[in-house]
Amino acid sequence: MMEQKGVMLSGIQPSGELTLGSYLGAIKNWAERADQFDCYYFMADMHTITVRQNPADLRRRTVSQLAAYIACGLDPERNTLFIQSHVPAHAQLGWILDCYTMFGELSRMTQFKSKSAAHAENINAGLFTYPCLMAADILLYQADYVPVGEDQKQHCELTRDIAERFNAIYGPVFKVPEPYIPKMGARVMSLTSPENKMSKSDQDPNGCVYLLEDPAVIAKKFKRAVTDSEACVRFDPVNKPGISNLMQIYAATTGRSFEAIEAEFAGQGYGAFKTAVGDSVVEMCRPIREETERLLKDKGYLESVYRAGAEKAGRIANKTLRKVYKKVGFVAP
Repeated sequence: MMEQKGVMLSGIQPSGELTLGSYLGAIKNWAERADQFDCYYFMADMHTITVRQNPADLRRRTVSQLAAYIACGLDPERNTLFIQSHVPAHAQLGWILDCYTMFGELSRMTQFKSKSAAHAENINAGLFTYPCLMAADILLYQADYVPVGEDQKQHCELTRDIAERFNAIYGPVFKVPEPYIPKMGARVMSLTSPENKMSKSDQDPNGCVYLLEDPAVIAKKFKRAVTDSEACVRFDPVNKPGISNLMQIYAATTGRSFEAIEAEFAGQGYGAFKTAVGDSVVEMCRPIREETERLLKDKGYLESVYRAGAEKAGRIANKTLRKVYKKVGFVAP
């Protein structure tokens, strides 16, 4: 008898172009997991609107992100790729989980605090309750593992708490998921403020590198990357955060160890090192950018992918939702 695969699920908001951090920390590793897991990857467009979006830009970025997923090696035949808003069960279960999540739990979420500070003019209810929607995203598919960065562990813990609370009342409805944190490249930092994670919301545009960016722009950003005055390529995240971040990026793009990188650039100073890191990123991104551009010209194909993905995801999600409806006392639709 064939052993059943575990389920893995993850989504990224199409609130901007995909970053180098998203690729090295998450997407690069996703493609390798299709043999081991039944994988669901989605464009988290529902989460994106907690911050005001230009509608045309959001639609364009959502489809562009799907094309980039495929260009990064996520074969739609082996992974379920879909747009979150195309599966209504996410919103339906999200509301139910709102009613099983405590106000105090949500008020302790660090991302709510940071996003509230960044968008003081628009502290909406969705910004407060979106961890419940995130829990719905995960629990609908009975996910065994959720690949998360360190900054998302808190949301994964809340999802586990919500699932355990619901199960304690109604029996084993939800599988309680485990966070899955990759060992290498899990946290790529800003090039201009290496104490912060690389992010689309970085105030300095030179701090964030985008996967589909022009090669000359990428190279220039690495040449401007913040380092230190020691002029020695050595891995020391505490005392040399800028250089250590560049070493992590170089290691992830070339497969070299930190020891090999230190030996390669011994006595060369930072100029040669920053150029080499930039060049390695440009070469890694080139085929992804070219394939994404090719796919975006084939709108019919991309539509067939997200339609098929939503159909499969909807089947699985609705199975869980029917069980939840029955447990909470809703009349079967």
